[in-house]
Amino acid sequence: MKKLLYLLLAFGFLTNVSAQIVKPVKWASRVEKVSGSEVKLIMEATIENEWHVYSQFTPDGGPLPVEIEYKNASGNYQLIGKTAESATKRHFNETFGVDEVYFEKKAVFTQKVKILNAKLKTIETSLDYQVCKEVCINDDVKFTFTLPQIDLSVAKTTSTVINPTTETPVTETTTTAVDTAITPVAQAKTVDTTKVATQSATKPTAPEPKKERSLFSIFFVAFLSGFAALLTPCVFPLIPMTVSFFTKQSKTKAAGIRNAITYGISIIVIYVGLGLLVTWIFGAGALNNLATNVTFNLVFFALLIFFAISFLGAFEIVLPNSWANKVDRQADRGGIIGILFMALALAIVSFSCTGPIVGTILVEAATHGGIGPAIGMFGFSLALALPFMLFAMFPGWLNTLPKSGGWLNTVKVFLGFLELALAFKFLSNADLVMQTHLLEREVFIAIWIAVFGALALYLFGKITTPHDSPLPFISVGRLLLGLLVLTFTVYLIPGLWGAPLKLINAFPPPMEYSESPRGFGGGTSVAASSALPEGAKYGPHDIIAFDDYDVALAYAKSVNKPLMIDFTGFACVNCRKMENSVWSDERVLKLLKEDLILVSLYVDDKRELPLDKQYVSKDSGEEIETIGDKWTDFIITRYKTNTQPMYVLQDVNGQDLSPTISYVGTEEYLAWLKLGLSNFKK
Repeated sequence: MKKLLYLLLAFGFLTNVSAQIVKPVKWASRVEKVSGSEVKLIMEATIENEWHVYSQFTPDGGPLPVEIEYKNASGNYQLIGKTAESATKRHFNETFGVDEVYFEKKAVFTQKVKILNAKLKTIETSLDYQVCKEVCINDDVKFTFTLPQIDLSVAKTTSTVINPTTETPVTETTTTAVDTAITPVAQAKTVDTTKVATQSATKPTAPEPKKERSLFSIFFVAFLSGFAALLTPCVFPLIPMTVSFFTKQSKTKAAGIRNAITYGISIIVIYVGLGLLVTWIFGAGALNNLATNVTFNLVFFALLIFFAISFLGAFEIVLPNSWANKVDRQADRGGIIGILFMALALAIVSFSCTGPIVGTILVEAATHGGIGPAIGMFGFSLALALPFMLFAMFPGWLNTLPKSGGWLNTVKVFLGFLELALAFKFLSNADLVMQTHLLEREVFIAIWIAVFGALALYLFGKITTPHDSPLPFISVGRLLLGLLVLTFTVYLIPGLWGAPLKLINAFPPPMEYSESPRGFGGGTSVAASSALPEGAKYGPHDIIAFDDYDVALAYAKSVNKPLMIDFTGFACVNCRKMENSVWSDERVLKLLKEDLILVSLYVDDKRELPLDKQYVSKDSGEEIETIGDKWTDFIITRYKTNTQPMYVLQDVNGQDLSPTISYVGTEEYLAWLKLGLSNFKK
């Protein structure tokens, strides 16, 4: 009896916690005058402790980023550049396999605007954002900026604040407003995507993010790529030639070593300069935005395919010979300037081999934004420069180098296969964003099996490329490498049948983005052995699940079983954790499959409702236009909460059987299910 009392008290606490509209962000805004015709629109967020708001540049596949819409711009005003952000933090999310870019405590968004219509009095904007802690909320807020006196003929003057919070407040259109510190109560479109995968079962906590981890991974991969570039036919033969030049032309050994070190530093300066140039042209923040954009993912895919085909021997990517000749003449000047031009000559002459590798590093580094390209180029150039410096210091080491030969082209072709496989990651990103389902998980894995299978055949000498030398026998090293690639290829095959493939978890599309979430030919199960009801599909662990509440309730009534509502989201981390760790428990899974009817309502489903199904919410006054809007309105109107995951048990008439429950451990969840089933039987 005492245990039952404790259980009921716990349920009451959970109900009290979840049954409220959570608003952890307060907004304020102001206008700053830049010139007679230019102003800055500034939107500031004050974020409660432990909550995070996600940047505009959060990569696709992770939490939902801030989206800002500037309304009625045509003929009235022009946006100058992209919306700037205040400082952000970055952390790798193991569940989603992407970096999260987010704000803590405060976020500031600044947009410079040029006024075209002198009669324009206000500018309206709307901002959609996601804020997370143990749960996450997708919310929105609207602003109406009151403009100062506009004089289109006045040149730029010193920036002045026109309506700061302490003086003239800016009118902001929200349901409630107190001065300019606003708690928006526009409809909360909720998605739970809690930040970290290492959370406890009862109260998840997020560790401090480490941006350095991402930059170090860029450096490490680029450093290894630099060593790979050394082993190509365009670079490797230059090592003894260049070292010999420094040792013979220098008057003393010390001078030769000094010149070689200068040469190595020059190589680093040239490539790092290239990385900084890319960052400067596109902008540190814009790089990440470009890399997560559908169009640019497709461009990156095409570039990597182009590079891969070049490495496989179809053609050579070369810079104009006139460039090399001009640089070579400058290298004869001697001194530091001459050595710098020698390094530049190396970059130009070896471009046919290093160009595709450099391009791949820049593309991959762009997905991290910031100074990623410069860090990538530093790692690459350091690996490229070190042998020239070390062999100049210790010329005797040259005798240990293998002779140039056909094996150098083998390295080049090997890199071509790797670039070919990597290219499809970018195509997959674009496909996931567009939800075209053209490159689902099985197709992606099949392509990788084909690519790495062909690579294994190449290493075994069964396939040759245009520039390969005759291969009378296979070396032991090449044989071992071929066996390793073949092992990896065989490892990929079960992925076609639904194996998780943890070694490459960050590359293929997620399990649910597939022709069959259970894999084709993957055997039978309780769910697979029975016909699906109309409107149902297979959910996690082969549970029969509906995605429409009315259809599910009607079916539950027809079979006389209680209905379990799963308020969830496509980008919901804790929802996936509950499914993977709690629903997978054999006791819980048995109840979900045999004793309950499951309906999963995705609050972030962006598909539009038919026009005749769209409506205005009686509770919030918001227009309900998408499927996600509909289920968000449902959870807010009925349960007065806007957080996920949340679970509800109902009888066949839609009446709740027990208090709602959220992100808990297995035993708590199992006890909650049993209590609801017991109440249903009564």
